[in-house]
Amino acid sequence: MKRPLVLVIINYNDAVTTSRLVKNVESYTSLAKILIVDNGSTDDSFHLLKALENKKVEVIRPAENKGFAAGLNYGAKKAIQEFNACDIIFSNADIIIQKNQDLARLQQVLQQEKIGMLGPVVSEHGTLNRGWKIPSPYQEALANLPAVGKKFQHKYQHYEESRYQQPVTKVEAVSGCFFLMPSEVLEQVNFFDEATFLYYEENIMGKKLAAKNIPLAICNEVTIIHDHSVSIDKNVSYINKFKILKKSQYYFEKYYNQASKLALLLLSMTAKLTLLTLKIRVLFASHKGGKK
Repeated sequence: MKRPLVLVIINYNDAVTTSRLVKNVESYTSLAKILIVDNGSTDDSFHLLKALENKKVEVIRPAENKGFAAGLNYGAKKAIQEFNACDIIFSNADIIIQKNQDLARLQQVLQQEKIGMLGPVVSEHGTLNRGWKIPSPYQEALANLPAVGKKFQHKYQHYEESRYQQPVTKVEAVSGCFFLMPSEVLEQVNFFDEATFLYYEENIMGKKLAAKNIPLAICNEVTIIHDHSVSIDKNVSYINKFKILKKSQYYFEKYYNQASKLALLLLSMTAKLTLLTLKIRVLFASHKGGKK
């Protein structure tokens, strides 16, 4: 009997984008179920998405929005409750999957290679995201620096292109916008850590799996499209998004990446420095835009 493949989509105030994904994949025979988690939307998303329901599509809603990781857990537990053992795809709303065979191939690789967390190649506005290395706390502090931080981030997180020549490439973390996990692995690592709200769930899960010697990988044979940050950018301001990111970063480094007190201090200082530069840029842009 074929093992069920369940797609869990996280929606927040973006029924239009979520509906696009559902219509994109609803006819795909590889999927046994599509679960839409309306994660505390403050608009009429829940009622709009309810109109999509049928035997294959179900819309569910937690009592409150406790963050992205909590939304993932809510959807995963519903899938496990219905199917027991299954493979689960976790997806942002702003994803485009070009063909049914892509999902079937990802599930096949997940099972055959005994992967704990598998991602496709993610195409994001002309760039390819194929997983990354998890940097040390000091490397993260350097990546926090204004202006030059992105260069350090690329240096410490990116693998060499030659690494992706095989059908499957082992990595330390995969993109959180779209990935697959067997339900048994999720239960083994006690699901996603709900202490973060929007970011770093990928690195945390990477560390959880590494602690149990469970591999993470990218399937280089499948590419999906990420219409990057449609939902997030519509609903979270630039500065608030940065604050949420750095709060999650600090939590990850403290509890999962063995950061020393000095490293945590440097992380905090560099994050505050970058936040100050962001505020200055926003203030300058606002002042410039106000001039006639």
